[in-house]
Amino acid sequence: MRVHIASDVHGAGQALARAAEGSDVFVCLGDLILFLDYDDPGHGIYADLFGVDHARRYIELRTANRFEEARALSHAAWERMGITDQGARYQILESMVRVQYEELFAAMPSPAYLTYGNVDIPRLWADYLRPGHTVVDKQVIEVDGQRWGFLGGGLVSPMRTPHEIDPDEYARAVSALGPVDVLFTHIPPAVPELTYDTVARRFEVGSIALRSYVEEHQPRYHFFGHVHQPLSARTRIGRTECVNVGHFHGREAPFLVDL
Repeated sequence: MRVHIASDVHGAGQALARAAEGSDVFVCLGDLILFLDYDDPGHGIYADLFGVDHARRYIELRTANRFEEARALSHAAWERMGITDQGARYQILESMVRVQYEELFAAMPSPAYLTYGNVDIPRLWADYLRPGHTVVDKQVIEVDGQRWGFLGGGLVSPMRTPHEIDPDEYARAVSALGPVDVLFTHIPPAVPELTYDTVARRFEVGSIALRSYVEEHQPRYHFFGHVHQPLSARTRIGRTECVNVGHFHGREAPFLVDL
């Protein structure tokens, strides 16, 4: 069974439309929305809202782990636009997210199994799903006689992205999956070489609970994304092959595996 897996789409709709070609099953591990394009600051919601210079400076601050300064920069930009109410700001952002979701779900291959990334807004997905799109989160499904477990979202982080989950709640969801043959998550297990981003020059947040789960249950594979330029794209935990399926926005190609 040829499986194509994409994660961290971040607005790459044209490539997404081709991502299932030649596959038997297509899986998307989330992060559909493009708020910031670290490779090209002229793209993304922040550039559309505040301009390229703002997006470039915002990226510089976040890359330097100066998150409070980055938030202050955007707060000042909203003030210059005369939009001081937090609710009004959120409505504007949501309207721009919806524009991207409309395009991306139209491009999303069907059939597909989908789970959420940390920059996604789960409550909006139902408005854009098409026939054949199956959202799987905190669940185990059977595919071709195999048990596949799915868990979306990220953990609480300095980034303050839309779909971040308390570590204890996340750990309970991991534990509730039980043994699976293949594990699909958005974030990696807490293994240094899998969580360190060589371009951002920082450790992204991985899950201790995922690492413990893999050590205990030893699924054949654990697939994930989240870290765009990892120090290592794959490693083993016991018998389990842990694989970062790649930054789809950058590669414009899915990860291919026969299961």
